[in-house]
Amino acid sequence: MQKLKQGDEVIVNTGKDKGKIGRISKFPDNAKVIVEGVNLVKKHQRGNPNTGVSGGIVEKEMPIHISNIAIFNPKTKKSDRVGFVVSDSGEKFRVFKSTKEVIKD
Repeated sequence: MQKLKQGDEVIVNTGKDKGKIGRISKFPDNAKVIVEGVNLVKKHQRGNPNTGVSGGIVEKEMPIHISNIAIFNPKTKKSDRVGFVVSDSGEKFRVFKSTKEVIKD
């Protein structure tokens, strides 16, 4: 079971977007994630009339290393760590380390 999953709300710990909060949208690489609204860059894109893509300067989200983000705990309004708890029925859950509250998937 992964500590971070697609759709988790995370906060950026380091870099130019430190303190920004967003949701994980993709895992393009094993060690990198794309977070919505974080690490935006301007890309100069050439237009293509065959596919209908217009040219110009486009803002797009770039991957950020997984070590530079942490899961966001809405109860404490801070970053947190992820732990695991196995219930009596054998089911495994992700929990916030600080509050021992189950993370909703």
